[in-house]
Formats: sequence, structure tokens, C-alpha cells
Amino acid sequence: MASSDPSSQQDPLTLLRASIAASRPPIPTSTPDASHADDVATSLSQATHLLFNNDTEHTAVSLSQSTRFISPAAGNKAIDLRSVYFCWQNRDLGAGEYINATQALNSEAGAQGTVTNLVFTERLDLVAWLKGEVGEEESEFIVSADASRATKAGARDAAATAAGGEDVEMRDAGVSDGVARQREEERLREIYKGERRMGDHNTVLRGVKVQDFGGVRKFSAAFHVKSAAAAPAAVQQQLATPALRPSIKPPAPNRRAEPIILLSPSASSLIRMPNAKTFLQEGSYTPPDTTSTTTNLLHLTRLLPSIDPQKPLRFILVDSPDQFRPDYWSRVVAVFTTGQAWQFKNYKWQAPAELFGHVLGVYVG
Repeated sequence: MASSDPSSQQDPLTLLRASIAASRPPIPTSTPDASHADDVATSLSQATHLLFNNDTEHTAVSLSQSTRFISPAAGNKAIDLRSVYFCWQNRDLGAGEYINATQALNSEAGAQGTVTNLVFTERLDLVAWLKGEVGEEESEFIVSADASRATKAGARDAAATAAGGEDVEMRDAGVSDGVARQREEERLREIYKGERRMGDHNTVLRGVKVQDFGGVRKFSAAFHVKSAAAAPAAVQQQLATPALRPSIKPPAPNRRAEPIILLSPSASSLIRMPNAKTFLQEGSYTPPDTTSTTTNLLHLTRLLPSIDPQKPLRFILVDSPDQFRPDYWSRVVAVFTTGQAWQFKNYKWQAPAELFGHVLGVYVG
């Protein structure tokens, strides 16, 4: 005998999942108490019940019974067992083939025994849940059994309270006191432990205790009056007092600015800082000593009769213009180069044609 008493019916989704796990697929029948082979329905559109068989009993569940699977695409309605079983039977079909199969079954069944078309994500979630690939509480569209029982129990309690004239306690219909809610609360506690408590701007800037500085106003008024009265006297004293710092001594009008010669910093240059002074001042050339450490600024004096036959002219030798001021470039009289373009990178005139249009160029490659 098949059990079909509504009070003793089990959850249809749980029965279907258990039968699939046990490799005992349910049988569509045309009667709730199938006892003959003729009662087995050949088409799901003609069936009225789904018969689940196990070792101890046979349970018949109506195909029109709503399940815990909620379809957002169908308007957040509970899908009946016929649609769920049809989805499982056609789990291997593509999206287009599944739609065609749904339309064919609905046209065959007419107004009776139609199925709801599930979108791809809903089908994927439902099939994975029925296969046991996801946990009981991990489905996106299946309401947990604990939440369903809690909702029904809450509805019965509210109805009984309202009938007895007592105050009705309002509570959320979807809140469960079962395993799902316990896991959620544990997760929230872990999240709250990692939070850093933040205060408002008063506690951050002024501390926990709020300070009142209103009494400072009456003291500040007296200081403002004194400072306003003393300001004119201070200005007059400042005007009468001569400057403590002496003025900058202007340069002598007849003093000639020392000309600058830029040497090449290249290691292959024949004229470098170690031997440039003896070459330019004494006319004696010696190969540059690469091991010696010399300064990057030298002075030399040389008598140039064409300029001043009596007084020697003093020159400045440098190999880099990094310390130049803008007015120093007007004092550059010659540039010694090996022909390498990187030497002119920090020069005022970086193009060789423009550079040697302003100063004399000497090749020492």
C-alpha cells in the first residue's frame, strides 16, 4: 500500500534526492495507490502522482504539490513537483532543447499537468542539489527545511494567539532558529572580532572628555586690546632703528668676471682634470692619471697679451655644469669634448650646432 495521507507526507524534494542517491528513481503513476502495471503513466503529462519506493514503504506524492524550490524567474513562486521531476529527467538537454521539451509537454497536457520553464541557472542549481553535489543549506533557490518548518510554526502560533485575544508577536517569516541561523551568527561573531572600533570626530580630536574653552574668550580680549595699543609704537621703533644686517657689497665695477672652461668628463678624453692645468698653463702634456682623485674645480692663470699684456688672466676649469647658476653660461669661453652627445645633456645648449655657435669647441678625442 502506498501512503498518501497529507499529514504523513514527507518533503518531496528530500524524497527525490534520497531516491536518486539510492539509485531508485520514482515512478510516475496515474493513481495515488498504484497496484497494477496499468497504473504506471507512460507520459509525465498524464501522471498525477510520483511513487517513491524503499525497503519499508511506498510513498505517493502528488505532482501538483509545491516544493521548497523558489523560482525568481517565475515571479518568486514555489515550483511544483512535476516541474522539478521534469527538470531532472531532462537534465542533459541544452537550453533550446529544454524549452522545446517544455512546450511539447505543456501542449500535450493542456491545462492539466503543465510544467514551469526554469532558466539555466535555476536548472543548474536544482540538478546539482538533487545529485548531492551541494549541501542541504547551500542552494541559492531552495528554502531550507528548518526555515520552512519555523515559518509554519510561527504562522500557527500567530493564528492561535490572535484567536485567543492575546497580543500578537511580530517576527520575520524567513528567519530560522536552526542550523543555518546558528552558522550565520557564528560567522557574524568572527567578523565583529576583526573590526576596529572607531569614534566620532569629538573623541578622536578631543578625547573622550569634551573640553569647554568658552572661558578663554574673556582672557583673550584683554590681550587683543594691549596688542592693538602697542602696535603703532612698535612700527615707529622699527622705522627709526637702522638695519642690523649690513647691505650686500656691490661688486667692483672694473673687476672682470673669471672665464670658465668646460672639460669633458669622459674617461677617454686626452685632457682631463688631472692634466688640464699643466697643459693649459705650462704647455706641457702628460697622460691623465686615472688613479688620482682630484677636485672637479681648478684655477689657472695665463698671460694673454692680446687681452692684457701686464696682468695674467685667471680661468676656472670644471668638468660638469651641475653647480652652474644661469649667469655662469655667459662666462663659458670654451668646451673640450670627445664628440659624445651625452656630455651636453645638462648643458644650456644641448644641440652641438647651437652650443658651438655660442662658445668655442675643442675636440680632444
